[in-house]
Amino acid sequence: MLLGIWKRGIVLLAFLLSHALGSFVGINIGTDISNLPSASTIVSILQAQKIKHVRLFEADHQLLTALANTGIEVMVGVPNDQLLQIGESRSAAADWINKNIAAYLPGTNITYIAVGNEVLTSIPNAAVVLVPAMQFIHSALLAANLDFQIHVSSPHSVNVIPQSFPPSTATFNSTLNSIMYQYLQFLKNTGSSFMLNAQPYYSYTKANGIYPIEYALFRSLNPDNQILDPNTLFSYTNMFDTMVDAVYFAIQALNFSGIPIIVTQSGWPSSGGDNETDANVDNALAYNTNLIHHVLNNSGTPSQPKMPINTYIYELFNEDLRAGPLSEKNWGVFFPNGTAVYSLNFESVVDGGTISSGLSGVFCVAKLSANSQNLKQGLDWACGPGGANCSSIQPGQPCYESDDLSAVASYAYNDYYHRTQASGGTCNFDNTAVITTNDPSHGLCIFAGSSTTNSSASKGPASDSSPSVGVERLQAFSSGYLVLVLLLLFFCW
Repeated sequence: MLLGIWKRGIVLLAFLLSHALGSFVGINIGTDISNLPSASTIVSILQAQKIKHVRLFEADHQLLTALANTGIEVMVGVPNDQLLQIGESRSAAADWINKNIAAYLPGTNITYIAVGNEVLTSIPNAAVVLVPAMQFIHSALLAANLDFQIHVSSPHSVNVIPQSFPPSTATFNSTLNSIMYQYLQFLKNTGSSFMLNAQPYYSYTKANGIYPIEYALFRSLNPDNQILDPNTLFSYTNMFDTMVDAVYFAIQALNFSGIPIIVTQSGWPSSGGDNETDANVDNALAYNTNLIHHVLNNSGTPSQPKMPINTYIYELFNEDLRAGPLSEKNWGVFFPNGTAVYSLNFESVVDGGTISSGLSGVFCVAKLSANSQNLKQGLDWACGPGGANCSSIQPGQPCYESDDLSAVASYAYNDYYHRTQASGGTCNFDNTAVITTNDPSHGLCIFAGSSTTNSSASKGPASDSSPSVGVERLQAFSSGYLVLVLLLLFFCW
């Protein structure tokens, strides 16, 4: 009995300390891929990127095995097609826990179970079994003495809220109120979190120009375009915060409070069809880089500034087998062969509003197919109105190549891109440029974004060198340490 209490206390302490030390950014791993990398390869990618939190849409046994002893925290999903069986049978839930969760503990660090995905909006006929399924899963965890380690919830689409702006007036769809009340009561009783899939890409494209693209991408808004909630006077600088706050206010409208939100999906597609021009590498890189910065800054939302917004980026790989428009297949940070679509830093926080570290390892270069006349025009614009620093491509300088216009243009294009990407600059130049992760640096000619120019940034999170952030982390640690001492005293007593 005493051992069980100590185990619960230790896990609770770990849970409290992890929250005290700030928020995290994880990633979704989808498997609708014709040539899925091996589980060991996937884990190697996660470790190389220092990704410490992953969400699996189902209990992939090979991945669960490969994730053992890595320390990576894992959220495991119950697929929608298994929801009915589990929601109608306590024994089926217990069997699912035994086969898919208990069998991989303690080696694999499973901390959450996501029951279904967007059930209330994608398969409304199954809504009546959602909360029972969660309850049966939780009961099975309780019977296995695992409820203190693993929390249970279910991800929802933002579409459970018909009108998310202004956030202060947001309420859940009235037809869902009964089920949503049961869901929130379950979360409150078990100390779990509301799971939200927040995808500004869809809201932005469906709005048909009502909102500026900067609002969707976390970029600075024109002073004339400030977005204000007239009831609270909260200023919203990005669509992500608007979505999260709308859920907080909708929860309050059902008389619940103190339930944190985990964003289980958020991202931006890097490619799309002819009618999906906003799905491109520039926007995907900007959105996810700025999202990481926003989350790791622990800035919360306007209505909940002290609540961390733990977030999972959608997603690790492009999924070529997904149905729907071309953009649906291109949400990944990596191609299935392991090469990067674009480079992200999952750890560092960069002080100030301009994000540059997210472009480390990403380069804007001239297309090999571009003709010389168009390249010359692009080069002249980049070094002129574009404001690129072109001193290194002047005669006698390390990047000057009199017989290679493409190389010279590439340097100018890349310098411009790295200077302006965070504020809206793109890698296009009248369709003569392309994004690459192949470093074009050579000799003494070093391109912006090369690891050579970012060595100082690679020495750990930038926040470690920031006095204010360091103090906040010290205070957070002190709070966690106090909790540790108090709980230990309680258990000893």
